[in-house]
Amino acid sequence: MQVQKFTEILGADFYAGVPDSQLKALCNYLMNTYGIDTRHHMIAANEGNCTALAAGYHLATGKVPVVYMQNSGEGNIINPVASLLNDKVYAIPVIFVVGWRGEPGVHDEPQHIYQGEVTVKLLEDMDIRTFILGKETTEEELEAVMAGFRKELAAGKNVAFVVRKGALSYNEKVEYKNNHTMIREEIIRHIVQVSGEDPIVSTTGKASRELFEIREANGQSHKYDFLTVGSMGHSSSIALGIAAQKPEQKIWCVDGDGAVLMHMGSMAVLGAAHPDNLVHIVINNGAHETVGGMPTAAASIDLPAIATACGYSYAVCVDTFEKLDQELQAAKEREALSLIEVKCSIGARDDLGRPTTTARENKERFMEYLREK
Repeated sequence: MQVQKFTEILGADFYAGVPDSQLKALCNYLMNTYGIDTRHHMIAANEGNCTALAAGYHLATGKVPVVYMQNSGEGNIINPVASLLNDKVYAIPVIFVVGWRGEPGVHDEPQHIYQGEVTVKLLEDMDIRTFILGKETTEEELEAVMAGFRKELAAGKNVAFVVRKGALSYNEKVEYKNNHTMIREEIIRHIVQVSGEDPIVSTTGKASRELFEIREANGQSHKYDFLTVGSMGHSSSIALGIAAQKPEQKIWCVDGDGAVLMHMGSMAVLGAAHPDNLVHIVINNGAHETVGGMPTAAASIDLPAIATACGYSYAVCVDTFEKLDQELQAAKEREALSLIEVKCSIGARDDLGRPTTTARENKERFMEYLREK
């Protein structure tokens, strides 16, 4: 189904979301139609944030908003759905559009398998009436479903469309780019060179895939790295948990701007804990690149200032490899919590692969290496 017809049938004029590759057609359509416009389209830090933005829109206008997201974000909406939107509380109607990663019977990455199995059940457990949108769904069928949904929405209920792979299409293209020149894979290569045999915790998405391939190309073991293939926004907390138990070992966290935004409160916890052995590197391209390239708010914020305010001992932003190498070496030698923000271009190799080991194998090798340290 063409995404223009899908949005026409939904009949909403406000969308808030976290981008998803399964919903790329919708994301690109919204960017071409609205861009980032606080009255019509906002990209939020996390899915709970989207839900609250939608609630505010409804309070101000009385109209029904749309929240779009990957199914991995369902956990982030449980609290606002149950304690804010629900008809036993404020009865705020919202249409959720959920990309179905890990749909049973469809091959996907390990972090999506269980989430895919429980996607519809979680929505139903939250008293959200659900319809599964597939390639075979006709416009007439969707109109009939939406007619029923409007009655639910009028009663202060929430509804959801769970979108299968390829169900929505959009013929226009959107080019996402910035003015930075440093390439993320090369940035990670420099980090690997300086970190040596120190453990690395890397964030979900292309950063972990690139780290894996760099180790392969170098003929190195993968035991040094914990690849956080899911759980977006939590890599720095995982790294803190390790650093607190291994105070004599330098721990590196390779993070992304979208991930940092998703659970930025973790920076305050890091600053308060103040582990002297942790280096937090945020590769910032101002984009949700792994799921399509839509912009994040991180392109316009001062991450080093935030880190300093949270209690990091040292925080700096770099935009050249010369400065990066200097700061990496200094951080390795410094006994203090450090943040290095690295300004990065948008883009990756077309032939970028995925880890060939399982998540459990990665965990076990990493834990065995930590025990040796």
